Amino acid sequence: MIRAAGIEAAAEAPAPATVDATQSRATVGGRLQSSRKGRSMRCVTTGLAAAAVLLAGIVSPGPAAAAPACQNTGSYEVWLAAFRKEAASAGISRATISAALDGMALDPGIIARDRRQSFFAQTFLEVVDKLATRNRVQSGSRAMQRHAAIFQRAEREFGVPAAVISAFWALESDFGVGMGKLVVLRSLATLAYDCRRGEMFRGELMAALRIIDRGDLRPSEMIGSWAGELGQTQFLPTHYFKHAVDYDGDGRRDLLRSPADVIGSSAAFMHSLGWQRGQPWLQEVRVTAELPWKEADIAISHPRSQWAGWGITLPDGKPLPRDGMPASLHLPMGRNGPAFLAYANFHVFLKWNQALNYATTAAYLATRLDGAPGLGKGRSPVAPFGMAETRELQRLLSRAGLYGEEIDGKLGAMTRAAVKAAQVRLGLPADSYPTPELVERLRGR
Repeated sequence: MIRAAGIEAAAEAPAPATVDATQSRATVGGRLQSSRKGRSMRCVTTGLAAAAVLLAGIVSPGPAAAAPACQNTGSYEVWLAAFRKEAASAGISRATISAALDGMALDPGIIARDRRQSFFAQTFLEVVDKLATRNRVQSGSRAMQRHAAIFQRAEREFGVPAAVISAFWALESDFGVGMGKLVVLRSLATLAYDCRRGEMFRGELMAALRIIDRGDLRPSEMIGSWAGELGQTQFLPTHYFKHAVDYDGDGRRDLLRSPADVIGSSAAFMHSLGWQRGQPWLQEVRVTAELPWKEADIAISHPRSQWAGWGITLPDGKPLPRDGMPASLHLPMGRNGPAFLAYANFHVFLKWNQALNYATTAAYLATRLDGAPGLGKGRSPVAPFGMAETRELQRLLSRAGLYGEEIDGKLGAMTRAAVKAAQVRLGLPADSYPTPELVERLRGR
């Protein structure tokens, strides 16, 4: 799903660390040079199809521009009439406006979905277990073999490896099985009218009309997710209009039916987000019991030689390369959970979807498709933080003057930054992940 925020809605992605594109990728997870053995695989199951449809409704595009409790007061019909005039003034043909918007009704169910998102409280390991499944690794490998020539062309032209495209393709729709079943134009019109994120979705609705006007899709073909994404890698209409490419040469940019267009367009979009050719994205590592934990932050970068000097190794205990490749230590569940070195290209995953757990899951799945082994569980069990616990944590952080955002129960980037600040203040290991000890210490302040 091409969006600004997702599973952890309204989370802000940290600024990317700088990576020297001339450094070698040797021994780094996410390599192109992995061996892929052909194997007989079953077709995508009904369960996978259901999971893809579920995923299409789990996350929604864009940060919340207003509180979920805002109220709509103006007439939808008056708003729609004004939008039709705006579209005509923007150069959209009257035939397209009529075909797309005649008889368009408000859908209160879409507004309810936008304000009721319940996937936020799951831990990284829970998200990985649900989304980066063995079936998806198998179906992704099969897709990479079946469309090998197209993937090779896309990598030549845009620098994006097959494994990376396939990871998003698998997560977003299970290779076209679960693209959503809702009328996208009705969803977009409803969300564009709604007070919560109207300005953003007004632009998405206009882009959808431009897609129709250009001849890529007919209004009746625009079936997708409740938040308006289209196609097998779930592009928002603005990204569809700007970045979709006609890779099969049939004169249309068809991300619903054409695997070539899906592959080429996804590669083109990731290239536009800053993908660095030949560079890694994510690599699982093993951490020691003692580290300067405040350095574990995807906004902080050090050479791999420095991480190696601090005792970080590959998962099997073999040493890291002691080179100058910049990397960040990413601990999605703190110092006791899974650990990764995140490279510059990891921030492209975050630009695709700012939800940290989703982006990390996609990047991890891409390494699996590229030949990396399965994920370790970390050094020791990590106590999960549900929405209720996270709400209390946010209130305590707010009371301490460290958190000024909405009390929403979502362990997003802003909450994690406040956790780190509290850990530093209280002399606890500053790994940005909450613990019962932190909560107790904050309660006692």
